[in-house]
Amino acid sequence: MKSKGILLLIFTTLLLITLSIFSSMNIAISWIFYLTMFGQLILISAVYHTLREDYHTNKTFKDWYEDRPELSK
Repeated sequence: MKSKGILLLIFTTLLLITLSIFSSMNIAISWIFYLTMFGQLILISAVYHTLREDYHTNKTFKDWYEDRPELSK
């Protein structure tokens, strides 16, 4: 299952695309302004949820180049 932070980032990206379309279509500046403010709140929420996610890994910096083991030496 995808994390809530990633889903919020996807939604933020779609909102950014929508804002770009709105600005090129000369939609009222008030709509663009409020959607931008809403997008910033969603972005902050997405970063918070992504950083607070309970994620653990067993990898270390020695495992950094798994596809090219000669670089990890």
